[in-house]
Amino acid sequence: MMELKTDASIDAMYAAGQVVGRALTAVRKAADVGVSLLELDEVAREVLREAGASSPFLGYRPSFAPTPFPAVICASVNDAIVHGIPTRYRLRDGDLLSVDCGAALDGWVGDSAISFVVGRPRPADLRLVETAERALAAGIEAAVPGNRIGDIAHAVGRVCRTAGYGIPGGFGGHGVGRRMHEDPEVPNEGRPGRGLPLRPGMVLAIEPMLIASGKDAYYEAGDGWTLRTTDGSRAAHAEHTVAITESGPRILTAREAP
Repeated sequence: MMELKTDASIDAMYAAGQVVGRALTAVRKAADVGVSLLELDEVAREVLREAGASSPFLGYRPSFAPTPFPAVICASVNDAIVHGIPTRYRLRDGDLLSVDCGAALDGWVGDSAISFVVGRPRPADLRLVETAERALAAGIEAAVPGNRIGDIAHAVGRVCRTAGYGIPGGFGGHGVGRRMHEDPEVPNEGRPGRGLPLRPGMVLAIEPMLIASGKDAYYEAGDGWTLRTTDGSRAAHAEHTVAITESGPRILTAREAP
């Protein structure tokens, strides 16, 4: 069941979203060659602690997962698309890192993700990340009253496919509110004018996931969480929590520019 949020609720979600934005900014600043993924997880934990927020990721166990998620960020490196578990792996020069983070504050949740290159970037990785951000921006632009879920999905998918990138099927955005995952689902590809009508008070996580090779295939790694590209190509992930309002989309997880 989808809950339409009041203006006051959206303001409260904005507060949670700002914690997420600060956590992602801090993680990106700390990410460097030789830094471990576990150390980055601790950076995010400290931001949450200072804000008096909790993590909707930590201990989360959906039906597909063999174990509860053990961290407050997902850290997905190179061919990992999403849901990477932070480990002792130390970042190397040129690694492409996607970081997903959430925060729960005063009963409301924010959810966001960024991708970036550690050290010296490959031009192909920069294009991939830039396209993920453009796809996210296109999806946000379509998140207005009178449109439908399919309009967001089409906007995201068109940017990804036009650039020649793959889209992992079955994974995409979702509603956000008192829980991290609420109705409705927000696919990363679809037909315009189809699906649930968009109404003021809806809050959605819009999150493009791109595969560099242009192929859509992926597999679940042995940890039961991480999704990896089947052909070993790199992937990028971008996400914002967005409220649909009468005056246009409001990004609740906006963060400082790098």
